[in-house]
Amino acid sequence: MASTTQRPSTLRLTIILGCLAAFGPLSIDMYLPSLPTLAQEFRTDTAAAQLTLSIFFIGLAFGQALYGPITDRFGRKRPLLVGCALYTLASVACVLAPSIEALVVLRLLQALGGCAGMVISRSVVRDLFDEHESARIYSFLILVMGIAPITAPLLGGQLLALFGWRSIFWLLGTFGLICLLMVAFGLPESLPADRRNRAGVLQALGVYVQLLADRRFVSYALTGGFLTAGMFAYISGSPFVVIELYGVSPQQYGWIFGANALGLIIASQLNRWLLERYRGDTILFATLAVAAAASVVLVLVAALGLGGLAGLLLPLFICIASVGLVGPNTTAAAMAPYGRVAGSASALLGTLQFVVGAVSGIVVGVLYNGTALPMAATIAACCVTALVLFHGLAIQPLRRTVTVPSAPNELDA
Repeated sequence: MASTTQRPSTLRLTIILGCLAAFGPLSIDMYLPSLPTLAQEFRTDTAAAQLTLSIFFIGLAFGQALYGPITDRFGRKRPLLVGCALYTLASVACVLAPSIEALVVLRLLQALGGCAGMVISRSVVRDLFDEHESARIYSFLILVMGIAPITAPLLGGQLLALFGWRSIFWLLGTFGLICLLMVAFGLPESLPADRRNRAGVLQALGVYVQLLADRRFVSYALTGGFLTAGMFAYISGSPFVVIELYGVSPQQYGWIFGANALGLIIASQLNRWLLERYRGDTILFATLAVAAAASVVLVLVAALGLGGLAGLLLPLFICIASVGLVGPNTTAAAMAPYGRVAGSASALLGTLQFVVGAVSGIVVGVLYNGTALPMAATIAACCVTALVLFHGLAIQPLRRTVTVPSAPNELDA
């Protein structure tokens, strides 16, 4: 075990951290069925509506970079409370957005609050568990937070039909308030004062520079990041492809999205079983190879129109499910050597991944031409790149840690 810090029961810890990690999936997935409606209501184009999604990815990326050094210096709980409060207020403000431009700005603020839960939940796991057990806990977190991508689009579709898109943000604000209360009364501080990094701001930013110099860290982060970016391309493009191109209702779209999310959850739990028998890198290589092959099939189906919507959904399911196997293992491997600065390592990990994800979402929006090909091609590019990155990681001898100054600014646990 990585720490002697007293912690709550695994069940309670997992539920709280799972809810915090679900800020992103809930905020993204619940309003996906409303994207075509937003374009119509605000009298704008598809790219502008998708910008409310891409800006959320950007906010998650750079917000995490801000929280990292802050949580390493001041602990996990206080920044988490601030983030939950900001998320709640921004969600309520989205209800009152008078224009698409205002909604874009408010979505950015919502992301800056919500990313606290995402980055700090990973840091808390690293505070309390070693590398192998962390991978198992991350997989279990995906199970808990996986309720979000299954139920969110279904619920969002129903709210859209019954009460309009603004009701979705009322519900998100309520969820933020519940998380704020859970953190305040149910989550103890996981980083005691004697383990905090007392470096100044410039030294804290220097940690990022040193992490970026560690090829091992960056390779694992980008391997997981590019595969996740393929999922972001699917998230950004699928509402228009499925609802507009194939004529599926927003409610039915929720069922399709939920089925893919269920595949991701099943894969994450399969990962827990596989970790008892195989090394994480073995699981990664096999999964990435399958995902890359499925993504190539996806492009062929989209380009040739083979099998209609059903032909598109099968390779999509494989690509999305693979994230459940790759995400926990790349996260655990990237963060394992960095116990003292787990907050910064978690933040940079998330920043790298969401920057790539934001770019993939923007690319899909810009290239959208009324067909499924831009989405499929972007997913394939991400999956193949992830495989190439991991192959380079596997065949080259890499340092496990970076060279750092003496304590207390050392990066290793």
